[in-house]
Amino acid sequence: MKILILPDPAAAVARCVEIIAQTLNEKPQAVLGLATGGTMEPVYARLVERARAGEVAVDRMTSFNLDEYVGLPPEHSQSYHSYMRERLFGPLGLDPSRTHLPRGDAPDPAAEAARYDAAIAQAGGIDLQLLGIGGNGHIGFNEPSSSLASPTRVKTLTRATREANARFFGPDETVPRFAITMGIATILRSRHAVLLATGTKKATAVAAMAEGPLGARCPASALQMHPRATIVLDAEAAADLELRQYYETAHPEGQEVTLG
Repeated sequence: MKILILPDPAAAVARCVEIIAQTLNEKPQAVLGLATGGTMEPVYARLVERARAGEVAVDRMTSFNLDEYVGLPPEHSQSYHSYMRERLFGPLGLDPSRTHLPRGDAPDPAAEAARYDAAIAQAGGIDLQLLGIGGNGHIGFNEPSSSLASPTRVKTLTRATREANARFFGPDETVPRFAITMGIATILRSRHAVLLATGTKKATAVAAMAEGPLGARCPASALQMHPRATIVLDAEAAADLELRQYYETAHPEGQEVTLG
């Protein structure tokens, strides 16, 4: 696990976008796994800026999002289909046939989850999986107690997750109780996993993920087993790391160090 600590959220976002851009420039037909939530909004805004400036090619990439709420059709304003259309797919003018999310309104959510997992495999797997982390250590909607060998499936959301996401819904709307999410095993099969976390509210979860025991209490701890996981943090999200001095020695200011 490579841990990159940047001084502030803007620098962490820029570093994360640089990793994505490098992946796409080296492999324009890359398959990206994408995430949603407040942490990702500046990432996508910056990626759009760089694409419009001709600094990164996006027209040949394929994407698979981590999750979608069960019961929400793609047109619903709070669906992740809408989130991605508004923040990335629309501004980049991406071909809809190359952008994939689970169908939250599928008549059989379990069958839709299995179909989605198979579609990822058929596309050749994910080259770069972008992740955020919940305050309880979830990645995707893999809540605490999730099997570390889980495929894409339907998960019940915790009260804490629903309360955290309530800000995206109107006062008269109910946050869905279930979601279709890529499983932890699906995430671990990605060739490169990149997790971005900023702010003090994520510090406890980040420390549990990187330095705590491997286990279902903190689903993100499964990334300790990933052969190529990059964790991009700002100073506040890194505040609880006991081995912070080592991480900053290995990667000063969150940058790569060459041998020699």
